Amino acid sequence: RVEGVVGDLRAGRVGTLSIGYFGSAGSAWLPAVVGGLQAEFPELRLDLRMTEYDGPDAPVPDLDIFVEGRSSSRFDAYDIRRLSTDPYLAVVRTDHSLAACTDIPLADLAAERWIDNDVASGACRQVLLAACAEVGFSPDFAVETHDYRTAIPFVVTGIGITVIPALGIGDLPATLTAIPIVSPTPVRHISVAVKQSIADHPGVRRAVDLLEAGVKAHDTS
Repeated sequence: RVEGVVGDLRAGRVGTLSIGYFGSAGSAWLPAVVGGLQAEFPELRLDLRMTEYDGPDAPVPDLDIFVEGRSSSRFDAYDIRRLSTDPYLAVVRTDHSLAACTDIPLADLAAERWIDNDVASGACRQVLLAACAEVGFSPDFAVETHDYRTAIPFVVTGIGITVIPALGIGDLPATLTAIPIVSPTPVRHISVAVKQSIADHPGVRRAVDLLEAGVKAHDTS
């Protein structure tokens, strides 16, 4: 029966697949991945973990969707595939003086009051701060929040603006608009790390296929 269990595992019918993710990728891409895997591999147990703020010594899931810039030593026994390049946009009220712009030079946001939307050590926040430093300023954070969904209602009140990667914006209230940022455009690169020892497992291969299909569909929607 041991040989039968091993055969089932290789066929993707039983076993556990752990998938790591960060917030906006989880809400945008994972539902379709999980739904597809459960339909095709009903006995494959899925273990979803938010790994966004894991330290360098934390265990890495079988698949980990992550923002590039984290410690590469975490992925010594993993294959890395880039999934998406995600630009940042400014979220402002529709009555803001910048709301009619087709795009906004990053330096033009230097005088604005900002609403923070990430933790200080977050990779996504570091991408944004580095871009701001490139054009000679540090954002004036009037309010500190730790996620995109919380920051957006503060923009509605008129307290300030916030800057969010496109994937994290979702459906904005009618009183807000999102405007591309240029000169430079802050961009985060999103990749998936796949554990080499199970890369040929049918469930793993299918998970990556579903993930890449979901990314493509979201990028073209």
